[in-house]
Amino acid sequence: MHQQTGIIGSGDMAAHANRIQERVDLLPSGLQAHIYRVCEIARELGRQHGLDEERAALGMLAHDVARATPGGELLRLAPELGVPIGLVDRRVPVMLHGPVGAELLRQHDRIDDGPLLEAVYWHTTSHPSLDTLGKVVFLADKLDPNKQGRYPYLPQLRETAMENLDRATLMFLTQETMARVDRGELVHPAMVEARNHLLTKTLDGLE
Repeated sequence: MHQQTGIIGSGDMAAHANRIQERVDLLPSGLQAHIYRVCEIARELGRQHGLDEERAALGMLAHDVARATPGGELLRLAPELGVPIGLVDRRVPVMLHGPVGAELLRQHDRIDDGPLLEAVYWHTTSHPSLDTLGKVVFLADKLDPNKQGRYPYLPQLRETAMENLDRATLMFLTQETMARVDRGELVHPAMVEARNHLLTKTLDGLE
């Protein structure tokens, strides 16, 4: 299923969009539908926070290019692409789909947009290194209306994201960490690091 994303641009951005779209076209229809929904959310967040809308949408178009890759294949691809595999990644291989996707785009598709690749790499867990694009991609992915059942606080998260990306990211990481601990699940160290970074900024009044 191919859907026009409406991403416009010239030069590198247009070329990147074409290469990313080729990968998206190969994904299952349900995953494509998710990607196109969150492209629109990213555009809205981008407008609100001074980020070019088409750049925000391009980040969302790219974020799940490896999401349909089976866990065993992610574990095989990661070392080939230079992606480190941690304890949580080995037990929950789907956590590698962001890093593997980013490195496929970098190494196989010759996409050299550092911030965009960083956004794809960390879109599942967040990371202290993320810029505005990275935070928009992280949050827009979670704000898919179809995820309301998984994240019952989604309306509050959306409202907060429109006001402040850091506060919204901290809210999500706190809620998700508590939920995973309550379920007896592993928590990815990047999530912990990102939450600690944002919480420290809040406590220090740097937000």
